[in-house]
Amino acid sequence: TFIYKGSSVTYGIVESQSECWMDRNLGASRKATAYNDSLAYGDLFQWGRLDDGHQTRYSGITTTLSNTDLPGHSNFIYGMGTPFDWRSPQNDNLWQGVSGTNNPCPSGWRIPTEIEWETERLSWSSNDYNGAFASLLKLTVGGRREHRFALHEFVDVFGYYRSSTVSGMYARTLSFNDNLAYMGNRSRAVGFSVRCIKD
Repeated sequence: TFIYKGSSVTYGIVESQSECWMDRNLGASRKATAYNDSLAYGDLFQWGRLDDGHQTRYSGITTTLSNTDLPGHSNFIYGMGTPFDWRSPQNDNLWQGVSGTNNPCPSGWRIPTEIEWETERLSWSSNDYNGAFASLLKLTVGGRREHRFALHEFVDVFGYYRSSTVSGMYARTLSFNDNLAYMGNRSRAVGFSVRCIKD
């Protein structure tokens, strides 16, 4: 039980690959009952941002980049050019560990690393969204909020999960659809799902 977006919420815990995970995405109403359970999609976070309200699926929008770690508003920041980040200059030190700057997870929890996500993916029964949902984590295809026009894309088709790991101007992200799952580089300004892991 913790406070999220001003309200008290209670999430369950699941153990997978010797790690303790939350049983749902941040912002989800419930643990998923299907890979395309919209009530389990939850919020969409820009990499490195606090849970300041921007992650709500239909939050306000702005094209004004932030030059600090805390933009001071709840708008989704979009419309930027390279390196496609809400923050200018970029800060690679956000979301690093349980005490990391802007960690949106509750006390004792954090954003998973690329290695932790990859260990999880390699344990699935199939390398696609069916395997993602069949796993103990019950992952979903919540889609994304893209950084060009702040539009929602690939809802019910793709699942995207943030890691804390950076790679150049990008951040490493777990992606999966009906025939593939993989870790890849994704722009930090895009809104993706977040699943917290216990430190």
